[in-house]
Parts: sequence; C-alpha cells; structure tokens
Amino acid sequence: MILSILILALVTAQRLGELIIAHRNTRRLLAEGGIERGAEHYPLMVALHAAWLGGLWTLAWNRPANLAWLAAYAALEVLRVWVLTSIGRRWTTRIIVVPGETLVRKGPYGLIPHPNYAVVAGEIAVLPLVFGLTGYAVVFSILNAGMLWLRIRTENAALTQATSTQT
Repeated sequence: MILSILILALVTAQRLGELIIAHRNTRRLLAEGGIERGAEHYPLMVALHAAWLGGLWTLAWNRPANLAWLAAYAALEVLRVWVLTSIGRRWTTRIIVVPGETLVRKGPYGLIPHPNYAVVAGEIAVLPLVFGLTGYAVVFSILNAGMLWLRIRTENAALTQATSTQT
C-alpha cells in the first residue's frame, strides 16, 4: 500500500511539474509569435488526463504494485525524459507553432512522429497495469486513442501550414 501511494504521489508530482514547465514554455512561445491550434479540445484533454490520474488514486492507492509493470513504466519515464530534453524549450501541453521555426528532428523526433504521444499512450496503458487494473487500462487507452486521433490531426495540420509558409 505504501509503495502504491508513493508511485501515485510521484506520478502526480511529475505531472504537476510538467504543467508548470508547459505553462512557462507556452507563455514564451506565444510571446515569440507562436500561434495556438486546437485550443478548443485542450480542456477535454486535460479532463481526460485528470480523470485517469484521479481514478487511479481512487482505485489503486491500496493495491499491490506489480514490479515488472512498474519497471516497464520506469522505462517509459526514461523515454519521456529523452523526448522532453530533445524538444527542450519548445515542449508544451498545447499545440503552439512559431512561424519560421523548423521541426525538431533530433532524438526520438528523428525516429518516429510524435514520440511524446507514443510515450503518453504507453503511460496511460501501463500505469494501471502496475496495479492490476486491466479494464481501466483498456478504457483509458481507448479514450486516449480518440483524443490522440484529434490531437495529431490538428498538430499535423498546424505543422504543415507553418512549414509550407517557410518555403
């Protein structure tokens, strides 16, 4: 039980810290002339992630943690650090395109499109599995897939528009 609470507390602290970083980066990108896209679906994405984490607090705080799944989640967090350090000051939870900027192609961004979303999809599936919540993992993975479908379409359109105006 103590391990489960510790895991949930660390994930919560990580998410809150990332929101602070994202807010700082968003403000700076907008000040540099960035344009936000997809603002209309952003509250839905926040609600989805808050419900996922809040539900885990409700259902998992007193459940035993599966160490193999916890190791898989820890591996995802290593990938998350790689993603965030690769994109650096341009990372945010919103879709902000700065005209004239080129796409990031280093780190995982040179290997797959939208590596941050791949990591998030993994996290949403794997953390509930740490606590044996398979159905929860499936439900939130499906909901997240729908959100990512919308988000990736919006982001791709914004990036295409931004990069086509550079040529």
